[in-house]
Amino acid sequence: MKTTGLDCFHISLSVVTTMQQWFYLGLAIVSEVIATASLKSTEGFTKIAPSFVVLIGYGLAFYFLSLTLDTIPIGVVYAVWSGVGVAGITLVSILVFDQKIDIAGFVGIGLIVAGVIVLRLFSESTVEV
Repeated sequence: MKTTGLDCFHISLSVVTTMQQWFYLGLAIVSEVIATASLKSTEGFTKIAPSFVVLIGYGLAFYFLSLTLDTIPIGVVYAVWSGVGVAGITLVSILVFDQKIDIAGFVGIGLIVAGVIVLRLFSESTVEV
């Protein structure tokens, strides 16, 4: 089968599009972690500024999450989003809220992150092109 310059362009364009989807997933994760970290400050949604941060953060998280679904399967998107989000909010809670995590907590979170890495690096189901 003979390839043309246009075939190479299509492959390059699909790689860029896939990278863009992963970038959107990163933005979804950051938005979700910011929103979740702000929940405590809302004091039951009685404080307006942090409540606004939570609502906008979750709105952006779901918006960016929806942009990833054209090329990345929803199961993979959700696994990465939730896994990295758990690790991110745990890190924020340690650094910002002085939460203490025991060794079992670190091991569990480490296993979640390891699962996300395995999924991203080795699974053939991580991209639909």
